[in-house]
Amino acid sequence: MKTALFAFVLLFALVSQPLLGAAEASPDEVVDTVGKLLRAGVNYNILLSMPYTNSRNPKGLGLSKIGKSCPLDVVVVDRYHSLPLRFIPVNPKKGVIRVSTDLNIMFPPNITCPHHSTVWKLESFKVSKGRSLSLVSTGGVKGNPGRETIGNWFKIEKYGGAYKLVYCPSVCPYCKHVVCENVGMFVDEKGNHRLALSAVPFQVKFLKA
Repeated sequence: MKTALFAFVLLFALVSQPLLGAAEASPDEVVDTVGKLLRAGVNYNILLSMPYTNSRNPKGLGLSKIGKSCPLDVVVVDRYHSLPLRFIPVNPKKGVIRVSTDLNIMFPPNITCPHHSTVWKLESFKVSKGRSLSLVSTGGVKGNPGRETIGNWFKIEKYGGAYKLVYCPSVCPYCKHVVCENVGMFVDEKGNHRLALSAVPFQVKFLKA
């Protein structure tokens, strides 16, 4: 009887443990405004709301030449003038975009700066003496994770019934030194509404273009 009981307990312990080498569950898929999976390489418009604008009148994203020739900076625009974007995950073979996954974000080629990449990257901007912040510009490199491209990686996270964009790369050994931040907005002294790292994130949704 004791032998049978011991065998039962041992069998229960074995089947209740995860299988050795079993893969961890993948992060949730990101979905667009109609509930379809967000896919790599497909054009989407990013709709921006809370707290800068309400969900009934969301904004979009575009490109602007601010205080320099090229590359272009990412700015907040009226949704009807927004430009489509594509998401490229760190593993380009993955066809579906998932939350908490490193990815490049890029606009289609732009005729204003035809010789510059439209991949997002961070650029330091001096706000005042001794104070600077990180703005989202273009001219980044697609793929090739490493120290030189650490400012080119973003993630999508769940937020308030929708999503938010964050800068929190985990694609290289140097990433552990990065301070994770949300993507929000900064209005410069000339009134340009520029995409920037911020304590206050935009709530975002994705509309297939």
